[in-house]
Parts: sequence; C-alpha cells; structure tokens
Amino acid sequence: MTMSSSSEQNTPPEQDVKRKSLAILFELVKFIKPYQLKVLAALVALIATASLTLSVGQGVRILIDQGFAQQSVQQLSSAIGFILLITLLISIGTFFRFYLVSSVGERVSADIRLAVFNHIVTLHPSYFETNGSGDIMSRITTDTTLLQSIIGSSFSMAMRSALMCIGAIIMLFATNIKLTLIVLASVPFILVPILFYGRRVRALSRQSQDSMADVGSYAGEAIEHIKTVQSYSRETQEKQYFANQVERAYEIGRKRVLQRAILISGVIVIVFSAISGMLWVGGSDVINGVMSAGDLAAFVFYAIMVASSLATISEVMGELQRAAGATERLIEILQVKSHITAPDVCYQDSHQVAAQVAFKDVSFHYPSRPDQPAIQALNLVAEEGKILALVGPSGAGKTTLFELLQRFYDPQQGSVTLGDVDIKAFDPQQLRGQMALVPQQPALFSNDVLHNIRYGNPEASDDQVIEAAKKAHAHDFIVNLPQGYKSFLGERGVRLSGGQRQRIAIARAILKDPNILLLDEATSALDSESEHHVQQALEELMRGRTTIIIAHRLSTIKHADKIAVLDHGQLVDVGDHASLMQSCELYQRLVELQFKSM
Repeated sequence: MTMSSSSEQNTPPEQDVKRKSLAILFELVKFIKPYQLKVLAALVALIATASLTLSVGQGVRILIDQGFAQQSVQQLSSAIGFILLITLLISIGTFFRFYLVSSVGERVSADIRLAVFNHIVTLHPSYFETNGSGDIMSRITTDTTLLQSIIGSSFSMAMRSALMCIGAIIMLFATNIKLTLIVLASVPFILVPILFYGRRVRALSRQSQDSMADVGSYAGEAIEHIKTVQSYSRETQEKQYFANQVERAYEIGRKRVLQRAILISGVIVIVFSAISGMLWVGGSDVINGVMSAGDLAAFVFYAIMVASSLATISEVMGELQRAAGATERLIEILQVKSHITAPDVCYQDSHQVAAQVAFKDVSFHYPSRPDQPAIQALNLVAEEGKILALVGPSGAGKTTLFELLQRFYDPQQGSVTLGDVDIKAFDPQQLRGQMALVPQQPALFSNDVLHNIRYGNPEASDDQVIEAAKKAHAHDFIVNLPQGYKSFLGERGVRLSGGQRQRIAIARAILKDPNILLLDEATSALDSESEHHVQQALEELMRGRTTIIIAHRLSTIKHADKIAVLDHGQLVDVGDHASLMQSCELYQRLVELQFKSM
C-alpha cells in the first residue's frame, strides 16, 4: 500500500513559487472580500488599540518626570489613572479586534473548504487516478483548519505587531533621534534572518503537510482493507510501514521547528543586544543631563515594543509560511480545470431523444495509460428498448464503454451518440440523468436505508422509496432491520450482505426511473438464493428500458437481444447466443470457460 503525494510529482522552481505566492495571496483576498466590513471594523479596532498602547509610553514619561521627579502624589495619581484608562480602552478594542478577525477566519476557512469540495465533485475522474483521496481529504480538512487559525489569529498578530512596530519607531524618533538610530541600525540584522529562514520554513511546511497527507492516506487505506490485512497476517508489516511514514513526517516537522527555533532565538539575541547598547548610551545621557529619566523610560518602553513586535513577527512568520503552504495546496485544486465540461449551448431536449446508444468509430486510451489503447475503432449500437450484453475477457474494454457513455471520459477519436445526438452536446448532468448504473460492487453511503435509496431521486417521498424497494425485492429484509428504513447501514453498507446491497442499489435505480440502464453483472458474486431475488428485481428494472449489461453468466445473456463480443478494446463479433456459438471462436471459449463452469 505505497502512497505518494501528488505534490511530489512536480516541484516548481523557486521563481515559480514566488509568482505563485502572489497569486495565492490574491486568491485569499477574494475569499476575504465579501466580509470587508468586518475586516474594516477589525482594522479600525486594531489601529485604535495600537495607538492607545503607544500612548502608555507617554503615561510612563509623565509618571517618572512629574510624579517621581517632582515628588507629587497628585501627578502620580493622574499618571496612574491615565494608564488605567488607556488599559481599559485597549482591552475593549482588543475584544472587538479578536472577535471580528477570528470570526472572519472561521468564515473564510469554511468558504474555502466548501469551494474546494464543490470544485472537486465536478472534476473529471482521471484527476483521481493520479491524486489520492487521502491527500485531497487532507487539503480539505487539515489545510483549511490551519488557515482558520492563521487568518483568525496569526494574521491579526502580524498586523498588530507591524503597526506597533511602525508606531513605536515614530515615537522613538519623536523622543530621541540619536538613540533611535542605534535601534534602527539593528533592523537589517533582524530582517535578513526572517526572510532567509522564512523561505526555508515555508518549503518545509509544504513538505510537512504533504507527508501528513501521506500518513492519513496510508492509515485510511489500511483501515478500509483491514480484513485483507488480517487475512494475510500483514499486521506487523503494516505497523512497520506506517511507523516509517510517521517517522518521515516527524523528521520533516522537526526540521521545520528547528528552523523556526533558530529564527526566533537569533532575533531575540539581536534585538536585546541593540536595546542593551541603547540603554548604555541613554543612561549616559541621563547621567550627563542631556535627557530626562522620563524620556529614557518612555524610549525604553517604545524600544521594547519594537523588539517585542519584531519578535512576534518573526514567530508569526513561521505560521504565515505554513499558511502559504496550505493555501498553495488548496489553490492547486481550485485551479484544476475539468476535462469534461458542458458545451456553451446545450441540447435542451434530452428527455425527448430516443434511448438508442451508438459508438461510432470510437478509439480511447486512459490518460494514465496513453500508450495502451482501451478501445480501438469500435462501432456498436444499443437499440432503444432492447438488451445488449457485452462479453469478453478481462481488459476487453467492457467497463470502459460504460465510462465513455456516462461521459466520465471523452474518446480521442470517434463519437458516442444518444438518439443520433453526440453526447458532448448535452450537459453532463443532464446526460447522466437519463442513465442508471447498477455496479457489481454497489456504492452505499454511511447513512440510513432511506437516504441510500432516495439517492436516485432526492425529491421522492417515503412512499415512493418504499414502492421502489418492493419492486427491487428489498422491502422484506429492510423492514426486518433494527430501525427498518431508518436503519444505519455503516460505512459502505458493511452491515448488509452482498445480495442486500445489490437490491438497495437496484431500488435506487428504479427510483431514478432512467431511460438507459447499465448493469455491471449485478449477480456474478452472489449465492443462488440472493441471485434469484436480484434477478427478479432486475427483470422489473429492465422492463421497457434500453439495457446494456456487462455479462459473466449464461443466465444473463440468454435473454439478451444482442451480444457483443469484445477483446483488447475491439469488437470481435455481434449476434445472439445461438449465432455466436456457431460463428465466434472467442465466444465459444468464453462460454466454455466462464459460463458452463458456473
């Protein structure tokens, strides 16, 4: 079960990463824009609290120069009262700033998560051939959660620190230019490591998030196939491989944390070295009477604010780099264009088109296997209201025809038509609305029976669902479940037998009431009793509909109006059972090897 992240396939050069960063920030702005009033209010609160915080330095100056130096209790009380009032106003402003920014962070994160999911469900199936579901889920959950905390907390802290730093520097100049120049001389020594290590932290953040996606993918796959793991006694090997994946993720995370630790500690040393130098010069000026003790205290206050702001920025920078990595992974998905799209002008009368399917000189290969043709120059017609059976060895192209007909893929050559209209002329959703697929392994959802059957027609009433279940010969076993139609089926319908799952899928198809029915041999893996019930349900479902069946059993193809024999993506022969037994050697062999043995 070796998993690989899609991000490892293409690593963009550094310049491309920089360009992509700007695009990513622009995309985030588009998500934030609908809430610009909240952001503006938070910005006002942020500026107000920063200004009020800066005014505390003046309170300290008054406290020392007029309270302590003049030995005035009244001046001391006034200074203390001023500081307390400012503190109260700061706390009120901070409340509004934190609430507004955090709520925007929550909202934007939810919007991005929704946008990514809404986009994913419209993508062409070939996208999922090269991108694992675990990696995609990690982006929707882990990455958006990370953005939530970054936008709602770290981004606010970074803005606050930047404003405080700028404001404090202005106040430093207003207080003492000579000492300010000493402080500013240290700024380049602070910014260089922030920029240098910040870039490395971002790269490691992306790697860390990708490795965590691999961990989640591998764990999910092992859990999904737990019976296979245990039946082959592979628990020890799976534990070891998972431990290797976790260790790899830990090692990347450790390197990221190391870079951040070096960055933070380096900034602290540089900042407080500069403050120490400033204190020595300022202290000398106070002793020599060049400046007052209050001015020095105010200057120290502003210098510490500059230092703490820069330290906060250097710490938050690591979080912002992680946010950039998460945003990059999310925007990658949003920028993927689906290969299957609706035409600019759709054919409107799909319900009025004859339910006749034709493959005209169709050739196709899967995007992940460009050198291996799945279908080659195939011509085949499924007549309206008739049953067409597809037979052939594994890899003959039977399932591929289903996927082309539902337009999960488009053929490289030729066309697929519905009622003599190219299916590309229909909106894909409208086209698929005319069809219902009953696969060999039906897909059931982690919900109750009603939800799973109603998936075929969300507007159906409970009575219509029950009627469809009766036609599918599923009603009797459903009412015997613990909560009847409200019974929870478990993940992938694990609480039902194979035959019961098939009948639920057939009930879903009956409820959809399609014009064209696609059956991927729904009885091939069932016991005799289950097959009998499912076969009865299928007969009800096929009545009056164009039906295409991938056949594995003689009982399935005997009642077919036409049988198409496929091999290596090519049509070998077409006819009924009797004629093919006379004319087609491959069909004779398939009957002998597959059908008679059953």
